[in-house]
Amino acid sequence: MTVIVRDLRPDVPADTEGFAQVRRLALPYILFTSESVRHNAVHLPAEARYRPLVAEEDGEVIGTAQVHLAHDSTEPGQGLLNIYVRPDRTGRGAGGLLLRAAEEHLAAQGATRLLSWVLDEPANRAFAERHGYRGSRSAHFLRLDLARAALPPLPDTPPGVELRTAADFAGDPRPLFELDAETMQDEPGDVDFAYTDYEAWLEQYWRHPLLDRDLTVAACAGGRPVAFSVAYTDGGTRYSTAMTGTARDHRGRGLAKLAKLHSLHRARAAGVTEAFTGNDAGNDPMIAINMWLGYETCATEVRYVRELG
Repeated sequence: MTVIVRDLRPDVPADTEGFAQVRRLALPYILFTSESVRHNAVHLPAEARYRPLVAEEDGEVIGTAQVHLAHDSTEPGQGLLNIYVRPDRTGRGAGGLLLRAAEEHLAAQGATRLLSWVLDEPANRAFAERHGYRGSRSAHFLRLDLARAALPPLPDTPPGVELRTAADFAGDPRPLFELDAETMQDEPGDVDFAYTDYEAWLEQYWRHPLLDRDLTVAACAGGRPVAFSVAYTDGGTRYSTAMTGTARDHRGRGLAKLAKLHSLHRARAAGVTEAFTGNDAGNDPMIAINMWLGYETCATEVRYVRELG
């Protein structure tokens, strides 16, 4: 039984489903489907130099790697790689082969700093440290059992505020792009991002197959969205918050909290039974909101960094 590493074939359903299945088993807190894997492979901008990899054993996909440059970062030379192996297929060398191929690709594209998320488990951390990576910040995955949890009741909407869904912006989503671009600048993290290309945002995010426009809720004031909670769903009973934020001039009014609560109520009414979200360990305001909503921490990951050269 020999493990080989090769490029993902985005137009081969067995490849995209195999990739998604590995991620669902190794990282069940993030939504992956065959369609979302293909979308990312096809629609990430060329400057990202995106190269999804799979490790294969006897025709079965047992490991995956997402490998690309942080093309929309304000700081050049940053490479991102996230490697996962099926929990029941570890110990076969797939992780090491994927890591080597990923590092070689990023180095060839001019990356000088590599960043990878690693689940906070002894074997995973030891693997990263053996290969020269050092741990830095951490983040938490949180889960909410929508089938059993008692969501807080919906409050009255404040005067001058209107709640709308992303579906209401189908004819012109640019206001949501502008809000997303502003809130992303304040997202905690070790990579600074800036959204400047509207057409790329449409292709990569607005048309993402997991985006649920009916469950994505925006609080609007003065005719524009000023806070929102972006919802992803997998076509079944699983939901994930992709982003929650508020425009700087409307913070402190609880509008993001209101939008997320409405989104969760809509999700439960639509038959969703399990909701996930993620928070940087230092993002106390958002952690407090999620605790109030009933989320519980279900896993932690650590950002590992390696400087090249």
